[in-house]
Amino acid sequence: MSYPCTKTDLVAFKDAAVDIAKHCGHVIKEAFYQPKSVDTKSCATDLVTETDRKVEQMIHSYLKEKFPDSEFIGEETFADTGSYKVLDNPTWVVDPIDGTTNFVQKFPYICTSIGLLVNKQVEVAVVYNPILDLLFTAVRGEGSYLNGERIRCNRAEELNDALIIVEIGSSRDESRLDFVFDNLKRVTRTARGIRSLGSAALNMCHVAWGAADAYYEYGIHCWDMCAGDLLVREAGGVVTDPTGAPFNVFSRRVLCTGTEQLRSQIIPLIRHTDYDLEVDPASLPPN
Repeated sequence: MSYPCTKTDLVAFKDAAVDIAKHCGHVIKEAFYQPKSVDTKSCATDLVTETDRKVEQMIHSYLKEKFPDSEFIGEETFADTGSYKVLDNPTWVVDPIDGTTNFVQKFPYICTSIGLLVNKQVEVAVVYNPILDLLFTAVRGEGSYLNGERIRCNRAEELNDALIIVEIGSSRDESRLDFVFDNLKRVTRTARGIRSLGSAALNMCHVAWGAADAYYEYGIHCWDMCAGDLLVREAGGVVTDPTGAPFNVFSRRVLCTGTEQLRSQIIPLIRHTDYDLEVDPASLPPN
């Protein structure tokens, strides 16, 4: 049975996510300029700090108290447990600090990303960069906003007119690097320009904002993409699997573009690689 949820409910969810994102923003901004205690997770370049853990706990506690029926998927929680479930009831998908390496280096492209799934579909998105004071918000059907102003994707249709965002990722495996750089070379031959900012959520926000025309990446996670997915769609853009298949937020890969025409040019250019779904496929809605 689906979870009953009205537009008023979604706005309340969004407002709560904005409140806690801004509150956590003060904590992140204060810590940004201070020395940090840094640990590693999957490899030497996959970093986590005490602030990541503190902020995720703050978000979890606040949202669970405000919405007791909701579930929670967080990057650091997953690192501790190695699993999560997806139900029909509201499920928060959270990256407390997307761009932890940037945070450690004091490079200002970091954000807190909060997406909300209801009936396994993303319905609310909040992404906040407290260093640059950029607040991206969306509710399904209501458009995307930056600091309260409506934003829309750029309408570039040709790759030679497009600014593309790509990422190297944290893995330093030789075959993985060959894959990444081969795709980069394939796209760079034609694209107007290439950028790499170090935050998947902000990369998707920049496509929604019209500051970039496309972004693709392999090997990322649901908490990196959940909020950005809705923000791009509500800004008039396209979010898909890089193969051209429908997007699955648990597939660990994404391609988002401002236009369908640009999407259709990028898909045949790049090589693809597969990842196991992050959840049991039986728990997902049909495409």
